[in-house]
Amino acid sequence: MNLDKIIEENTRLARQMELDQLIPFVYHIQQAKRIFITAAGRSGFAMQSAAMRLMHLGLTVYYVGDTISPAIEAGDLLIAASGSGSTGSIVRAAEKSKAVGAEVVAITTNAGSLLAKLASHVVLVPAAEKEDHSAKISTQYAGSLFEQFLLLLNDAVFQSLWKLSGQAAETLWKRHANLE
Repeated sequence: MNLDKIIEENTRLARQMELDQLIPFVYHIQQAKRIFITAAGRSGFAMQSAAMRLMHLGLTVYYVGDTISPAIEAGDLLIAASGSGSTGSIVRAAEKSKAVGAEVVAITTNAGSLLAKLASHVVLVPAAEKEDHSAKISTQYAGSLFEQFLLLLNDAVFQSLWKLSGQAAETLWKRHANLE
């Protein structure tokens, strides 16, 4: 069954992850004045979910490209996800962020990418890039494993931040959208 294969691939990827790289990721989030999040395509959908969860914690979070996103500044954090690490708009956002003194956390499959080189910290996800059609790492189409894992990874980071915050679920719930 395809669902079994998808779950199997995500489980294998989770076991391959160097989880100690999440500690600096959590620290960067905790230290940031404001958090900006960016990604493109399906990775962007996963990262929008991450932005929502960080907002539930009471953090000031913006998704890059939304009309209400202000200018990034020193003391802020950009969390940028790109499987290849070479997506033009994501790399440009990282360059601009570094130029003003903001920190950058990159989530990518490519440790040698321009995005990774610009980052203050890299979370390396050993998933296939979207143009890897070899099926050696994933039998799924066009980077699906990376995109799925972004959601899981960011939810794990959220769970850690939530535990560290000591906030009750009821406190977070008060920040949940109520105009649905």
